[in-house]
Amino acid sequence: MASPLGHVVAGPLESGLGAVNVVVATDEDEFTRSVVGRVRFDVVVADLIWNRPDLEWAFDGLDVIDALRSHDRPAPVLLATQGHGMERDHLDEARLRPEVMGVFAKSDGLMPLMQAVRTVALGRRLSPAPDTSPTAARPSLYEQFVGQRGHTAGRLAGAIASGAASDVATLARAAKVSPNTANKATSNYLGPIITARGEHDDRLPMTQAAVYRWCGLHARYLVSWCRRHGHADVLGPTGG
Repeated sequence: MASPLGHVVAGPLESGLGAVNVVVATDEDEFTRSVVGRVRFDVVVADLIWNRPDLEWAFDGLDVIDALRSHDRPAPVLLATQGHGMERDHLDEARLRPEVMGVFAKSDGLMPLMQAVRTVALGRRLSPAPDTSPTAARPSLYEQFVGQRGHTAGRLAGAIASGAASDVATLARAAKVSPNTANKATSNYLGPIITARGEHDDRLPMTQAAVYRWCGLHARYLVSWCRRHGHADVLGPTGG
């Protein structure tokens, strides 16, 4: 149970599920020690967004998945959501990760969680809830940030989102790119992604201000993506 509030539900889970052992990790260090210290888990339940001031920009459910993979401890993962709009980008990636066997809402309560754990422990995926949101069909940022060009776009976006850049000059320094590349963040790198996702009114020009505002709206995911893909060097005060 990888969650700042893991101890709150560990006891009821053990009582409700019978002969099980629930290991709780309330921060990144505890999680790493738990993973390294055992061969594998039958199920890993993790918060998608860690609702703790010292963790919400530094560790999340996608880090949990990556840690399991990097330590060669494969396990089926259940992700717990709070229902906030800021989780959307994280969910878009989570649904594409093969380790994720299901997503459930914390607001559903303990009984659905226990049933979800039973289902996943038996090797079955949870039936996904239909996505009826207006943004359901748009390409995920996870899919956009692939290849050399995608990684450059991710670095530029992460530098802006974390507060490390405020203009072309500071963006070039923070993202460690040429001034020419930084100058093309709007026209060649981030602007096309924003347009492809339907997040810009085509009747208006794509401006630097619009790109910087977009990076702010997606800041949590952009910082997470950079941190998890070897680009933490671009992050400023928010993500560093």
